[in-house]
Amino acid sequence: MVSLKEKIGYALGDAAAGGIAWKVMSIAFPLFFTNVFGLSLADAAVLMLIARLFDVVTDPLMGSLSDRTQSRWGTYRPWLIIGAIPFGLIFALLLYTPDLGDTGKRIYAYTLYLLMMATYTAVNVPYGSLLGVMTEDDNEKNQFSSFRMVGAYAMGFITLLSFPYIQNWIGGDEYVNLNAQLAELKANANQTDEIKNQIQQKSQELVPMLQHQYAVIGALFGAIAAAMTLACGLLTKERLKPKRAEKFSFKQFADLVKNKPWIYLTSIGICTNFFNGFRYAVAGYMFTYCLNGDVTLGSFIINYTVFMAFGEVVCMIFGGLSPKFTEWAGSKKKAFSIAAIICTVTSVLFFFIPMEPGYMWLMVLTVILTSIGVGLYSPLLWSMYADVADYATEVNGTSSTGLIFSSGTMAQKLGGAVSGSLIALLLGVAGATMIEDAMGNTTIDPASVTDSVKNMIWMLFSIFPAIMSGLMIVLLKFYPIKK
Repeated sequence: MVSLKEKIGYALGDAAAGGIAWKVMSIAFPLFFTNVFGLSLADAAVLMLIARLFDVVTDPLMGSLSDRTQSRWGTYRPWLIIGAIPFGLIFALLLYTPDLGDTGKRIYAYTLYLLMMATYTAVNVPYGSLLGVMTEDDNEKNQFSSFRMVGAYAMGFITLLSFPYIQNWIGGDEYVNLNAQLAELKANANQTDEIKNQIQQKSQELVPMLQHQYAVIGALFGAIAAAMTLACGLLTKERLKPKRAEKFSFKQFADLVKNKPWIYLTSIGICTNFFNGFRYAVAGYMFTYCLNGDVTLGSFIINYTVFMAFGEVVCMIFGGLSPKFTEWAGSKKKAFSIAAIICTVTSVLFFFIPMEPGYMWLMVLTVILTSIGVGLYSPLLWSMYADVADYATEVNGTSSTGLIFSSGTMAQKLGGAVSGSLIALLLGVAGATMIEDAMGNTTIDPASVTDSVKNMIWMLFSIFPAIMSGLMIVLLKFYPIKK
């Protein structure tokens, strides 16, 4: 019987990677790179696409490498223990804006982003693979997977909810007052040239404050992520010894391509991350340009991170309930399908909510309903990867657990890369343009945010994700493992 301490220890791994690093990278990075760091929309799109497509190659290689690791800590745990500090440090540096000029900043962003993806791979692929060697009991695997998702969503909730309050604390009264003035100007229905100029001026005044805030936030969350990753490596145990293929061979990659359950599950995994990628990456733009900034309801501040935090806490709750829900549904496949249907319906409903701050609680309610579906299917995905790994061992005679679980992180990064890049490109297609202030900072020109741009943002949060969850339903019909 696996102890509660070990389950919590395993949960800390995804609390760091999914609840902090990936959450900030998904929801804050698109807006950070264009409006704070100073990259153009095109540069931001190419950066996220190249860096994460790079992982499509490195993730399987990391999976194969980790399968062959032998140490006193086991096969997969040493990567967590050794990689914890570099993981947190590079994350912190990525949120720092250096004074290097356009070319220097572009090189800095590309270099640090590639390093971040490589470090994330070196930690997260072995972390996922741990699930295959901690226990052979299928029920305990489901519990570990459930704890993992609860950890990720609980920390994601804390990260996103605290984000605006940490910003206000770092920025002080000057930042709070300037932000309030900017929101008031944007909400003015009479957008004269004078008001537009004031919006542009105050937006430029905010940039150096935001750069300092993101640097401090990066250092804070980077330290927490490093500590959690290290704790995960120290608190977990590897009870099963994988049947290693001692020598590296490309045959394992050929076997993977022939693995029908893997093909369908990886395709489903890519869709889940497109679904999340669109929603998280566009949320910042939605609040900035569709809802005129932060929405204050009494003394409660709702910005894009707090808005998504409502979903995080619901995902945490229903991630914990996922094993019971799966028992009720009768199989992982059927439970996943029901969850995907919930996501499709509620995403379409969001599109029809009026684009006005007065409908904020209806938007929050819809996000909560969508998150029920996300919370139910998220643990199932990783538990199903364990099933696929068992299937591969049975068919091929040797373990490829790390390689198969690496496809989960590969799908995560591919979905996040393409969705993030598409958002930047589609905003440009819809008419958004960039401007440069007197200090050389680049940001989206508020005057270029027309109804066409706003409608594109709204669709990227609703219709595009609905298409992805609809594809999940279709692909699940062909997934052959019936556990």
